Amino acid sequence: MSIGLIALLDDVAALSKVAAASLDDVGAQAAKAGAKAAGVVIDDAAVTPRYVVGFAAERELPIVWRIAKGSVRNKLLFLLPIALLLEAFAPWAITPLLMLGGGYLSYEGAEKIYEKLVPHAAHGAADHAAAPVAADAALLEEQRVASAVKTDFILSAEIMAITLAGLPDGSIWTKAVVMAIVAVGITAVVYGAVALIVKADDVGIALARRGTGALAAFGRGLVRFMPHFLRALAVVGTAAMVWVGGGILVHGLAGYGIDGIEHVIHDLSLTVANLAPGIGGALGWFVTALGSGLVGLVVGFALIPIVGRVIAPAWKAVKGGRA
Repeated sequence: MSIGLIALLDDVAALSKVAAASLDDVGAQAAKAGAKAAGVVIDDAAVTPRYVVGFAAERELPIVWRIAKGSVRNKLLFLLPIALLLEAFAPWAITPLLMLGGGYLSYEGAEKIYEKLVPHAAHGAADHAAAPVAADAALLEEQRVASAVKTDFILSAEIMAITLAGLPDGSIWTKAVVMAIVAVGITAVVYGAVALIVKADDVGIALARRGTGALAAFGRGLVRFMPHFLRALAVVGTAAMVWVGGGILVHGLAGYGIDGIEHVIHDLSLTVANLAPGIGGALGWFVTALGSGLVGLVVGFALIPIVGRVIAPAWKAVKGGRA
C-alpha cells in the first residue's frame, strides 16, 4: 500500500511538473504573440473611442462594455475556431479573407472621409420630429455598437491571424489556449484604455470640484483638453482604418508575388529612417503607415461607388427576398 502510494505521488509530481512546464510555455507563447499584434492593438484602441463621441456621459461606459463583449465574442466564438479550421484544412483561404477584411476597412475609412468632404443632405425637420429624442439616441447607440463590433471583427481577425502565424508547431489545443489568452488579454487592454480615455473628462470635473490649487487647475485643464483630444482621436481612428486596411492589402498582394508596392514602401521607409538616426524608427513607421494609408485610400474610394451601386442594392434585394 505504502509503495503504491509513493509511486502514485511520484506520478502526480511528474505530471505536475509537465503541466507547469506546459503552462510556462503557453504563457511565453502568449506574450510573444501578443507583442507581435501590438501594432493592431494600437489601431484598435484608436478606432474605438470615436464610436462613443457624442453620447451622454452615463452611456459611455455601457457602450464601451457592449463593444468589449462583442469583441470577445468575435475572437473566441468565431475567429479562433475559424482560424484553427482554416489552418488545418484550407490555409490558402486565410490571405484572401484577410484581404477582404482589409478592403472593408479601407472602404469604411474612405467613406467617413468622403462624408466629411461631401456631406449628405440633411433630413427634414419633420423626420426628426417623428421620433422621440430618446428613441433616436437608442437607435443611434444600437447602430454605433453594431458598427463598432463589425469593425472590431476585422481588426480582431488580423490580431488572431498574427497570433496564429507567430506560434510554433504544436498541438491544436495549445494553440487554442494561447490564442484565447491573447484574445482576452488584448481585449481587456484595449477596452480598458478606451474606458479611461472616454471617462477622463469626468475625472477632470471631479478634480475641479473637489480639488484645490494645482489639482483643481489640472482638472479644469483636463476638462478643456478632452473634447479636442477625442475629436483628434476620432480622426486618428478613421486614419487607422485606412492604413490598417491598406497594410493588409499590401501584405496580401506581396504574398501572391505582387510585391512591388511593398518594396517601394519599405525602401522609402528605410531611406527616410536613415536621414535621422535618432528618430529613424518613428519616421520609418510613419512612412510605412502613410504608404499603406495611400493604398487604403485609393482602394476605399474605388469601392465607394461599387458598394453604393452594386453591393448595397444586391444586399437589399437578398434581404427583401428573405423577408
